[in-house]
Amino acid sequence: MLAFGQPEPGLDYLDRPAAFGVVENAVGEIALVRVSKPGKPPYFDLPGGAVDGDETEPEAVVREFGEETGLIVQVDHPIVAVSQFFLKSNGQPVRNFGGVHVARMIGANPVLKVEDDHELVWLDPRDAVVALRHDAHAWAVAAWMRRG
Repeated sequence: MLAFGQPEPGLDYLDRPAAFGVVENAVGEIALVRVSKPGKPPYFDLPGGAVDGDETEPEAVVREFGEETGLIVQVDHPIVAVSQFFLKSNGQPVRNFGGVHVARMIGANPVLKVEDDHELVWLDPRDAVVALRHDAHAWAVAAWMRRG
């Protein structure tokens, strides 16, 4: 597992299993979410998040894509396993760890989208590498691009 970020001294980080997905559209752009929290600058993430209970990583990617974007996806295979130290929007210290997966869009259902602070955006993968908040996500997208 590749590790990204450094823990800040004195903070107790919650280990959080997580999974994220890279989905490409017909014109070669990838799906990101633009997250807007009140009083904070917006940021970009790959769709995904915490693995709940006994859910598998692919199941988490499918659920999170629906909740964050309204897209229905099918997970094909993992790109890389990563960990990322960071502070959540609410200041909670977290270390996400788990896979970033290649997935395919197979449909859309706007009813699935429940996270109002997440907006689906499509970016050229090279622009996504620069825009993504987490180094782990940027590295995974770069690795995905290199493998063709």
